[in-house]
Amino acid sequence: MFTKDTDRERGQVGIGTLIVFIAMVLVAAIAAGVLINTAGMLQSQAEATGEESTAQVSDRLDIVSTSGTIGEDGEGENAITDLKFVMATAPGSDPVDLEEVTVQFIGEQGEETIELEEGHLENIQGLQSETVLIDSNARAEIEIYLGDGDTEDGDVEAWDPMSEGERGTVIFTTDSGASTEKELRIPTTIIDDEESVRL
Repeated sequence: MFTKDTDRERGQVGIGTLIVFIAMVLVAAIAAGVLINTAGMLQSQAEATGEESTAQVSDRLDIVSTSGTIGEDGEGENAITDLKFVMATAPGSDPVDLEEVTVQFIGEQGEETIELEEGHLENIQGLQSETVLIDSNARAEIEIYLGDGDTEDGDVEAWDPMSEGERGTVIFTTDSGASTEKELRIPTTIIDDEESVRL
């Protein structure tokens, strides 16, 4: 004789369970969408930050040589009346537009920042255009006049010519934020017979 097993557990299936299941699927889909959007946004931000950081390190200028033209200060003493920098891009740098470069002068006479202009550029060779250094083989000579109120706009009007033994610092900063620093040391004796001196 057979008996029925009435103690067996039976699953409950109905419209309520279906609604709960659909709600769980929707919540999971929404959460997944939020996570995917957040991950994409973080990836884009990380890429942009990486590119900017790389540019700040690599897109900079190298100073090939520095010299100063010998003249007289306001008291008739020998002094450096203008500075000449031969510039190139650093290895691995992207092209640098010299008109987007700022130059900061820090020294005994105070501090001043100027922006390079086409009038500062002399003896340009191998440039992509009149003001753009395309690679490390290109060279541009930048000439900046110092002080005494007779300089044109864009020169270091706040500074007088640099006298014997004077020191200062020049910082070139490209539009990507990369900086190149040069310390200037004027010789303690400037000879009249010379037109310029290496600094």
